Amino acid sequence: MIEMNVGIIGGSNGLGKTLVYYLRDDFDVFISGRDHKKGMDVAGKADVDYIESNEELANISDILIISVPIQSTEDVIREVAPFMKEGSLMIDVTSVKEGPSRTMAEVLGDDVEYIPTHPIFGPRTTRLDNQVIVLTPDRKGEWYDRVYNYLDSKNMRIIETTAEKHDYMMSIVQVLTHFSFISTASAIEKLKVDISETEDYESPIYNLMIDLIARIVAQNPYLTYNIQSMNNNGPHIRNTFADAVLELRDVINSGDDEAFVEIANKSTKHMGDIKNALGRSDKAISALSYEYTYLNEQLGQEVGLKHIYSGKIHVGILESIDGKTAVLKDGNKTKKLRIANIRILLPGELYHWKLENLNKKTESISCVFPKNVHVETIENTVMNIANLIDIKLTDGYTGPQIDDKFISLTFEVTALYKEDIEKVRELFTGFGGIIR
Repeated sequence: MIEMNVGIIGGSNGLGKTLVYYLRDDFDVFISGRDHKKGMDVAGKADVDYIESNEELANISDILIISVPIQSTEDVIREVAPFMKEGSLMIDVTSVKEGPSRTMAEVLGDDVEYIPTHPIFGPRTTRLDNQVIVLTPDRKGEWYDRVYNYLDSKNMRIIETTAEKHDYMMSIVQVLTHFSFISTASAIEKLKVDISETEDYESPIYNLMIDLIARIVAQNPYLTYNIQSMNNNGPHIRNTFADAVLELRDVINSGDDEAFVEIANKSTKHMGDIKNALGRSDKAISALSYEYTYLNEQLGQEVGLKHIYSGKIHVGILESIDGKTAVLKDGNKTKKLRIANIRILLPGELYHWKLENLNKKTESISCVFPKNVHVETIENTVMNIANLIDIKLTDGYTGPQIDDKFISLTFEVTALYKEDIEKVRELFTGFGGIIR
């Protein structure tokens, strides 16, 4: 752990809460929030400290992260700026950068550095590896390289640009896409379409598109609105989109196929590397199909399923699956899991989990074999039994009770389940042995 205090204003909700779990293993983390009861509960579960006052949090922090709603960010920056420690660093993580950048330059003294920052991922993200983060520094002080190197050590994709360039690019990445997706969702609602009924007719692409639209519209609507309303490029982007929709509508309604083809061709050429886009979307579709295919093949078998958000692993016999749910049976307990929220454990992962979490069974088995039996062959064959952990020869006996042509061998067998030890006994008899 680095001996450094990291404060997160807004650490009890959304991205701020997610950052707590990313940073707590590397730093001493402190959080504040509007709802003190909720903040203390989050801090307790995350094993970090809760501070009720934003000013006090600013005063003890070496790095202070502002993670509050976009419309409140500049006010919070002004609120805590006078309380920042000399030589400390302020970071904001909002998705609009021009306003916060101007405000930090205006209210922070020369003895406090600041780095306007935008992590391009949401609260549901489970790992930092390969995630994009944008840094928009006005100037680079002593803190900049330290922050850059830390993010780089987490294998993040770091983009350095200006606040103005960031906001224009986000007007395409967020403002345009969110606006078009929400428009589509709104049209579906106005048409009174039963989405569940369309699933009977859906193609893989439609399925993926609906999931992406649902992911956007399920976000906090106030956050989505502020992304739209507080980006200075928003009006131009939305007007251009509306013009494109109306143009396309009029071309189709008028039966002008040549104009339609021209629009489609120009749009396709402008989309860039189409082959890469097709490859990525094919991989996404294949991944979805693979899960259902694999689970169907494992019906009646033992599987391990990891919840991608909680991290909890569920192991049991796969009883049934439908389009959305997998049903596991573990003894007398039945567990239903949404397939969209799980990852299938590979056989090696499942075996490792069992070693760490199940109580191992150990028994000694004595068996009479012909004297010319090859012990190593027996041991190697036994280890092919699923859930067998170890087998070792502990005794070899020849005596009055054993015929001269035979030998009694005793093996210590360790397995995950008692029934697997029974399989060892069956295998011994298959080798011509007689259990004593």
